[in-house]
Amino acid sequence: MAFNKGDIVRIDYNAYIADIDRLYDTTSESAAKDAGLYNEKYKYAPMAYIVGSGKLFKALDDAITNAEIGKEETVEIESADGAGPRDPKLVEVYPIREFYKQEINPVPGLEVRLGNKTGIVMSAGAGRVKVDFNNPLAGKDLRYTFTVTDVVKDDESKAEAIVEMNFGTSDGFNFKIDSDKVSVYLPDIVKFSQEWPMLRFRIVDDLRNAFGVDTVELIEVWSRAPAADVSKKEVEKEE
Repeated sequence: MAFNKGDIVRIDYNAYIADIDRLYDTTSESAAKDAGLYNEKYKYAPMAYIVGSGKLFKALDDAITNAEIGKEETVEIESADGAGPRDPKLVEVYPIREFYKQEINPVPGLEVRLGNKTGIVMSAGAGRVKVDFNNPLAGKDLRYTFTVTDVVKDDESKAEAIVEMNFGTSDGFNFKIDSDKVSVYLPDIVKFSQEWPMLRFRIVDDLRNAFGVDTVELIEVWSRAPAADVSKKEVEKEE
């Protein structure tokens, strides 16, 4: 079975750095615990993905397109086709005082954000800190084992999946889907999210493509009542 571009599927996967057979990402809670990767803030469940969207490495996207529901697949990705080679120019040195000003103790392995760049501290000493801004997967061959668990078919579930894959959760969001417009009723959580102003553009673009509409409206509801309850009432009124 081959999926069509634009289909929304859910995938269970394990992602490995191939040459050392080390798991670095997974949708499995038990696998994350076994590998010492478990994050209690993360929801371990099959990941929603838009087939052919190009948001994953091409070889993985192609493998998903041609996968069968319920059948485990394996795909090997050489570094050149993954995150690319490491670039020595992306390793930079900073005075340690720059970190102390931000109350950061720059120990090796710490992820830091400097300006608009995110990197990993490689070393710190003699008043200097070396930071690697390469993609953590640069220069590494990868291996994915994955299973397409199901295809998302009904409209509301598609909208929920799109929000989930971009924002991390669809809890509290409500939707009204018409032939020419998708309305998204926003929960309170987006009002306090620093990432929302950027993530909303991805959500709007994915909703337009998934439903073939030009208009997506994002509706904020300010009320003393819970946002989800108000959203449902507003949807009922419009219907």
